[in-house]
Amino acid sequence: MFGLSHCSTCQKAQAALEEHGWSVQFRDVQKEPLSPDERAALVTDFGDKIINRASLTWRGMSEEERAADPVAMMGDKPSVMKRPAIRAEGQTALGWTANVKRAFGVPA
Repeated sequence: MFGLSHCSTCQKAQAALEEHGWSVQFRDVQKEPLSPDERAALVTDFGDKIINRASLTWRGMSEEERAADPVAMMGDKPSVMKRPAIRAEGQTALGWTANVKRAFGVPA
């Protein structure tokens, strides 16, 4: 799971997954930045949705910053990444929605 340790959604997702038998390896993308290849893989997995356009980080960015390549954008401002980004047993999921919970066997 990729996210931010201070993100309440990431905290809820991690706790719920662990409660339902998942072993979660959490990586705070600000404390342990993703490599360009790791960021590119997230863009491949999730496309434009990997960028959280509702975040305070996004709202504080200039038009020039917003026009940047998502891989570079997440490198410059890791908190602009939508979270959590989850990879497990061949599955990928973004966010902590009812559909994501169901996919991982967590009651919505």
